[in-house]
Amino acid sequence: MARKIDGVSSWKLYLVGATFALSIGFSFFGIKKCVPYADTLVLLAYRYMAALIGVVAFTAVSKALGMYPKAEPGRPRIRLYQTAAFYMAFMILQIMAMYFTTSIEGAIVYAMVPIFAKIIGRFTLGEKSTWLQNFFVVMTVSALIVLIVLNAADINMNVTGLIIMTVSSLFMACQNVSARYVRGVFAPIEITTCIAVGGFLIFYGAALVRALVTGDLNGLFEPLKHVQFVIWASFLGIFCILLSAQFMAYMLSHMQIVQSTAFNSASTLISIIAGALILGEPLYWYHYVCGALILAGVVGLTLAPAVESNSGKSLREDM
Repeated sequence: MARKIDGVSSWKLYLVGATFALSIGFSFFGIKKCVPYADTLVLLAYRYMAALIGVVAFTAVSKALGMYPKAEPGRPRIRLYQTAAFYMAFMILQIMAMYFTTSIEGAIVYAMVPIFAKIIGRFTLGEKSTWLQNFFVVMTVSALIVLIVLNAADINMNVTGLIIMTVSSLFMACQNVSARYVRGVFAPIEITTCIAVGGFLIFYGAALVRALVTGDLNGLFEPLKHVQFVIWASFLGIFCILLSAQFMAYMLSHMQIVQSTAFNSASTLISIIAGALILGEPLYWYHYVCGALILAGVVGLTLAPAVESNSGKSLREDM
């Protein structure tokens, strides 16, 4: 019989984590398919449009079936908006950083999110971790960074890009901690809805304003004429934003921060493996060694015993 974590079957949480890693891991493939038709801002605009459409459909069906979580009166919704705002800040700064640094260099910094989240969660929520969990975190992050560095053709860090990317990763860590804090008060779907709505307003609004200022409305609407763009932008919106945000919020509502964020590392490994299988990119000895260490770290984190009675401070306790 599977053990339970916070009243939920551990295998259910691991399945959600694996699906999350697969969704994020294959996002690179969708982006490659969309790049010929739209720039970064337009792609983000339609990704969040797809995520918003998905949220509306999910909410409508859930309410029709009576399965949508009922809102408790007197909840401090500012905490919900704060959780979504951290995610929006992460996305905006990540895009800004790409103007100064490469995606490979950004990935190295982003790999530190589990450690950032662990430290922030320790000081803000009082969520402790065992020495064994700490060992697996360091092993996973170290192996991931080594894999990214060895896989890169050229690394030449730009100080401005490095600073922006570090702040971006800190915001992502804060989002993880905030999602953990509001557990039990706000459902994962409510967090996801805020992210989808906020992202659509910000990115589609920015793309529309740019199109109006430059007089290039065709650049905003022309990608929709291509079926391949519509399909892959929808995939990126529904699977890589809507479902991934939902899955992460669900994991953080039941698992420690240090365990939930470990699946981010697995997603990067999946991206590299998928690149080899789908795009025919080469695999070298370090892919196998670092990949084995990353998987061992993720599995170790999910199976390692946690500190007893250590769920960390929650919003419900402060209400």
